[in-house]
Amino acid sequence: MAGKKKKNPLWNNDHYYFSKFAVIVTVIAALLFCFVVRDNVVRWIKAGYEIRNQEKRMIELQTEIDDMNRQIRQLSHDRDSLEQFARERFHFTEPGDDVYLTK
Repeated sequence: MAGKKKKNPLWNNDHYYFSKFAVIVTVIAALLFCFVVRDNVVRWIKAGYEIRNQEKRMIELQTEIDDMNRQIRQLSHDRDSLEQFARERFHFTEPGDDVYLTK
């Protein structure tokens, strides 16, 4: 008796075709759910990736907005920093300044 293998009752001759049919139907349903259905797993993964990218972008933009607000406050309260900003950013000169053009 030790040499005999005990057969699984699910896969014996009585249930073999039904079990095979059930496995095939389950695999087809899983494939449809993963790839074909409108709200499939692939779309969920892509949407999650896009959400993470958008959240990172929002953080970057918020940091940029904070920097700009700080710069606006500084420029609106300090005339010297406004003059320096205009000279650096827009190449303004004061009367009597020497201007050198380079190629």
